[in-house]
Amino acid sequence: MPKKKAIIIGAGVAGIATAIRLAVQGFEVSVYEKNSYLGGKLTHFEKGGFHFDAGPSLFTQPENIEALFTLTGENIKEFFSYQSQAYSCKYFYEDGTVIEASTSKALFVKELQNKLGEDADTVSKYLSQAAELYNKVGKIFLNYSLHKFNTLKSISLSKALSAVKGKHLFSTLHKVNASSFKHPHTVQLFNRYATYNGSNPYKAPGMLSLIAHLEHNQGTYYPKGGMISITNALVALAEKKGVVFHTNSTVSSIESSSNAVNAIKVNNRVETADIVVSNMDVYFTYSKLLGMQLTANKVLKQERSSSALIFYWGISYTFPQLQLHNILFSNNYEEEFKCIFDKKALYQDPTIYINITSKCEPNLQAPMGKENWFVMVNAPANNGQNWEEIIKEARENIIRKIGRVLKVNIATLIEVEQVLSPVTIESNTNSYMGSLYGTSSNSKMAAFLRHPNFSKMYKNLFFVGGSVHPGGGIPLCLKSAEITANLIKEQFAN
Repeated sequence: MPKKKAIIIGAGVAGIATAIRLAVQGFEVSVYEKNSYLGGKLTHFEKGGFHFDAGPSLFTQPENIEALFTLTGENIKEFFSYQSQAYSCKYFYEDGTVIEASTSKALFVKELQNKLGEDADTVSKYLSQAAELYNKVGKIFLNYSLHKFNTLKSISLSKALSAVKGKHLFSTLHKVNASSFKHPHTVQLFNRYATYNGSNPYKAPGMLSLIAHLEHNQGTYYPKGGMISITNALVALAEKKGVVFHTNSTVSSIESSSNAVNAIKVNNRVETADIVVSNMDVYFTYSKLLGMQLTANKVLKQERSSSALIFYWGISYTFPQLQLHNILFSNNYEEEFKCIFDKKALYQDPTIYINITSKCEPNLQAPMGKENWFVMVNAPANNGQNWEEIIKEARENIIRKIGRVLKVNIATLIEVEQVLSPVTIESNTNSYMGSLYGTSSNSKMAAFLRHPNFSKMYKNLFFVGGSVHPGGGIPLCLKSAEITANLIKEQFAN
């Protein structure tokens, strides 16, 4: 009997992971990618001897990668290696306070106690509650389709709900944090986790407090060779399992008959398939590939997530006071989020994230005695703003803030520069409006309103990636692939 054919549209990390899982199920898998490279946002470039991971820079939960190698029976060490980090992030505040967030829970608690006067038991209790929320509630959200009754009926919802307090559902993340900690710096540090899915901590539900569990209870890691090594490892694994990748292949439509998809049009030819999985933004899937603009517009009823403005700087100096991950906090966090979500603008004093992979691999990621800086600020989604002017002003504000905090004129040290804006994020990755995570979590029901991993209108059409359940970011995209692959397995087992 010939193999059933699966076509995946888009080679982001979720698309690649889905391809691996379907190949294991026995499908003949073809992946079509419009770009000349694979990985979607998880890509890389080199400029002037400096290496830059272009997209995601934080690596947590390596078990999601390991699961794919276990599933395929391959030795992960032949494809991929990583190392744990002693610190998840170094935080700098305008008043001179510096917090080194150890990945050891005990050391992190002690740091907050010594530097900010936080009660050790209070911080420990907060992190324990984050772990309980993640293990009892988060795992249901991450491992199952919330849109299929037969998957939910096998779950002990009463056990899950036992970990949920009223504050997690009815208070914002900021209110939860403000009631938990005494120092504004601690509140700001934990508020930051709303940005991990492109949300506003002053609107997003307190349930997002579980995100802190990933870094402060589980730890952070660095993949050898940088984040691009994740893409490279998964592509190599997929190809070993028979997956065929087609780059420079723009899919123009998804074809259907009798309410079931059966083919795609790509590069002016038709490719038939038993199933089609779209790793393209769900909005563009409906509007561009299915010609269903009204359905696409329904996706926009939920507020879009934030985007990012990134400066890739080759720096002709090394900074021992910086680590792999660094945050220079805004002096007015609430006003910053009002600017991003309400005014659709950048705040004049933005919170700055600096990632420097040469800290882990000096002389490999940057020339000797130099550093590769990935400098990012949260930005609004693209609403037609004057990005040329925004970028110019943001660059000046970022350089000025770095100068205040680090006491250095960084402008004189920039050897090479490249910029990524919401406009280029949208054009490069088909992320509508440049939103990094599709929809935000700025409402209590946002988690349940994300688009499902399957089509309710077309048989054999599935969705995967950051714009659908369970959301964006590497861990969630890999979970999205697992959920989608399991739904396909269930359908073809019947």
